[in-house]
Amino acid sequence: MKSTLVLPVDPAAPAPTVIEAAASVLRRGGLVAFPTETVYGLGANALDAEAVQRIFVAKGRPAADPLIVHLADCDGLPWVVAETPPVAYTLAAHFWPGPLTLVLPRHPQVPSVVTAGGPTVAVRVPAHPVALALIRAAGFPIAAPSANRFGHLSPTRADHVLDDLEGRVDVVLDGGPTPVGVESTVLSLVTPVPTILRPGGISREALAAVLGEVQVAGRPFSPEDTLPSPGMLTKHYAPRARLTLYCGPREAVLYAMRDAAVQEIGRGQRVGLLLAEEDLPAFAGIQAVFQTVGTSGMLDEVARQLFTALRALDHANVTVILARDFGATGLGLAIRDRLTRAAAGNVVDVE
Repeated sequence: MKSTLVLPVDPAAPAPTVIEAAASVLRRGGLVAFPTETVYGLGANALDAEAVQRIFVAKGRPAADPLIVHLADCDGLPWVVAETPPVAYTLAAHFWPGPLTLVLPRHPQVPSVVTAGGPTVAVRVPAHPVALALIRAAGFPIAAPSANRFGHLSPTRADHVLDDLEGRVDVVLDGGPTPVGVESTVLSLVTPVPTILRPGGISREALAAVLGEVQVAGRPFSPEDTLPSPGMLTKHYAPRARLTLYCGPREAVLYAMRDAAVQEIGRGQRVGLLLAEEDLPAFAGIQAVFQTVGTSGMLDEVARQLFTALRALDHANVTVILARDFGATGLGLAIRDRLTRAAAGNVVDVE
């Protein structure tokens, strides 16, 4: 297996020579992993079906799971969207560049492999200097899911990409840790009411302030379904260890988690605990592996650290992870979504 070339790049002011080296790989039909503000993406020319197919092979991704197309600005929409409603430009004015993906009617020149054969395409303009420079240098839209093996934890650092895809990708642009840490919000504009298909870096509250009514999709999807958006399978973003998510009032949740940890340790399991910093005193004396993700009052920090903390628990070879919920307000909804899917729906509602 060939080795992957890692090119360090300044995340604020990427060197044109480095960006051009990566762009030339994309023009040849190759794969480049690059940082966005959310997570690292695995990019290919979105208008080249053979190049896009290499993404699916590298990730082990099922063909029914569509990709997000990344643009440098709104001017790129006519390349990939058949008809852009005025509301899309309104949302773009508020949230682009940024972690909002819009689902719109697919332009015929977008290969069907990008959209899983569906009639819509997911598009966004990322808010990261490296990503924007790469799209502009390449000269075409870039299709890019997260740069990891399918179903595994999303990568927020270049070393996470290499953990999963060393030898499967041509180049990794190492721009350091990503600032948001969870994927973009995916919003469908082809439904009667704008519908969040995947919660992410833009909150429901922020969208509602612009749109008025916004709903959240609730139907679970199986691997046999053709998905309208990435990130909608029941199990996704998952560590190797079996994860259980605990929801409910904080004190009750911590009591239930401590009790479960004691039972799992008694069964010979190596237990990992995913907590807020202020939760630690509740687990004094418990022989577990602890990972904190900041304080519950700072959800941006929790989101930023989430996947890194789960990867650290994987590297610690825990067999069971017990995680606490962070609510459904603001970024809490995206964090809950990722942990629910990491748990494959194994959620304990504590009264």
